[in-house]
Amino acid sequence: MCIGLVVLYTERLEACRDFYAGLGLTFQRERHGEGPEHYAAVLGEGVVELYPASSARPATGSLRLGLVVSAKDAAAARPARPAGRQIVTDPDGRTVEVLVR
Repeated sequence: MCIGLVVLYTERLEACRDFYAGLGLTFQRERHGEGPEHYAAVLGEGVVELYPASSARPATGSLRLGLVVSAKDAAAARPARPAGRQIVTDPDGRTVEVLVR
């Protein structure tokens, strides 16, 4: 079993995209039908999507997200990440645990 999809709703779409891109995710801008423009990044066999928050879909609240990053990808991250476990916070205040191996 693996996670196939994580969707984060945010009021800071561009800032969150920049934050997660800095961890090594590569985002593409998407739009499905009449839905809002958003960003999607393939992560292994799954997808991480960043959507703009709205009254129908408020910002994703408390969440702890864990990402495993290869040492090669971590070296290319902005800023570069050392080996080991780090706890960082995204622009919406969500905890993101990054394990570089």
